[in-house]
Amino acid sequence: MLVTQVLRSKGSDVVTVGPATTVRELLAVLAEHRIGAVVVVDDAGGVLGIMSERDVVRSLHHDGEAALERPVETLMTRAVVACARDTSVEELMATMTQRRIRHVPVLDGDALVGIVSIGDAVKCRIGELESERDGFVAYIGG
Repeated sequence: MLVTQVLRSKGSDVVTVGPATTVRELLAVLAEHRIGAVVVVDDAGGVLGIMSERDVVRSLHHDGEAALERPVETLMTRAVVACARDTSVEELMATMTQRRIRHVPVLDGDALVGIVSIGDAVKCRIGELESERDGFVAYIGG
């Protein structure tokens, strides 16, 4: 299965924020959309970084309440691990496990076309395995 199939299933909407967004504003966005990370983009939609709940927790631990007023550009992860639509879900899951990340933006060239969470990948992989199991059961019982 490919990432493009995951996006077809879950949708390709991506919640983004600008680099000047404060951590306090970011928390409101995360809560409103019930998500764990946002992609930080420039005015042209180019990916600058990613900001996750983990980044917020680290900044609060380090800077205390003052972190809430800092812009996300000072705290975001700049070395974004991204994938393409034609990346296999198995490859993506291996990367997420090795890099200990839970959200991967999907790019088509430089254009942001989606985001996949570890939950999205696991859900698709489970569906794939259930389909294979059903095929084997039908073959054996048929």
